Amino acid sequence: MNIAKYICHQKPERSFFIKGRQFPVCARCTGFYTGLVVYLIWSLFNSHSYDLNMLIISMILMVPVAVDGMTQYFGPRESTNTLRFSTGFIGGIGLIIFLKIIIRWVLVVL
Repeated sequence: MNIAKYICHQKPERSFFIKGRQFPVCARCTGFYTGLVVYLIWSLFNSHSYDLNMLIISMILMVPVAVDGMTQYFGPRESTNTLRFSTGFIGGIGLIIFLKIIIRWVLVVL
């Protein structure tokens, strides 16, 4: 069963290939998941506060992927897989920081 089809469009022209085999997710999703994992590993060895400033930084980090995706979707330009991966990577870092902040805030409230 291919679970990836539920979380990604998997279009071949927007995906990476290795030895003729397509990645299970597109270049942007590959960047997102890579950014998530890299940040989680980095955060195991480094600590910083998860305050309002980090919340703002996390949202700023998600802007490039939103701009890339929206400008591609609405047609002014076509993105490249390298740009999709790069903005996805940055957005993945922003997303995991955002989620860590929200989860910590929820746990404090409960």
